[in-house]
Amino acid sequence: MIWGLLPVYFLMLPMISAFEFVAVRVVFSLVFCVLLLFITKQMRQFLAMFRDGKTVGQLALASALIAANWILYAVAVLTGHVLEASLGYFINPIVAILLGVVVLKEKLRTLQWVAVGFAAIAVVVLTVGLGRVPWISLGLAFSFGFYGLVKNKVGQSGTALGTLTMETLLLAPFSALFIGWLAAQQNSALAGAENFGVVLLLAASGIITAVPLLLFGGAARRLPLSTLGSLQFLAPLIQFILGLLAFGEQMPPERWIGFGLVWVAVLFVLADMLRAPKAGSLPEPKKLI
Repeated sequence: MIWGLLPVYFLMLPMISAFEFVAVRVVFSLVFCVLLLFITKQMRQFLAMFRDGKTVGQLALASALIAANWILYAVAVLTGHVLEASLGYFINPIVAILLGVVVLKEKLRTLQWVAVGFAAIAVVVLTVGLGRVPWISLGLAFSFGFYGLVKNKVGQSGTALGTLTMETLLLAPFSALFIGWLAAQQNSALAGAENFGVVLLLAASGIITAVPLLLFGGAARRLPLSTLGSLQFLAPLIQFILGLLAFGEQMPPERWIGFGLVWVAVLFVLADMLRAPKAGSLPEPKKLI
């Protein structure tokens, strides 16, 4: 629900570029995560992560991928392409399936192949209809797909909160420098904020970023894969409705056809999840954060 309603948050923001918003988001996310580390008494466990160079390197890659995903999403919403953003997150599970085949050498089941086929046809239809490749949708789908792949390789090297803190910490120096440069140019939304409410609204980006990621990390350890996968389609569905009703974006016939093909692919993915053999037993769930 939080991810689905995120475009509404953008409507309340002052004039801000996608790059500055992501920089602000990183800084305030780090502040929020560090506070949570102290509250939950995980600081010592977090600091121990620095001893594992391989994990830090993987999280550096993950931080670059999630930053690219955030920038693309901000560009999409701030330039009136909420529907393309929702399409990207509908496609994401299919991209995850493809990455499993190409990178992890997994074998696809029949319904998964059918879903990939429908998704590929949808991209072709949308490319022809729009007169261009839907790069925002594909960029969001692949950046988050690779992000999930890297986080999968990190595995149990740290808690959900610890790994998220590390990712934002690695991005924070670049974000702070960028915000400082904008302030020096007198072109920063933060510097131009004339009331405390606007500053609080921008600061809330840290909470809006961290909370759903932490909830997702906790849910992934507690729910069956079929349930988790089904719930993931709720966010792009809400974004799609917002794009039509709140942002007033147009849906020409070719876009309806493209979305329709993607939704058919989604149905095949869900059907495959329901038919897939269930795990015999689940490990003891870790703390949410």
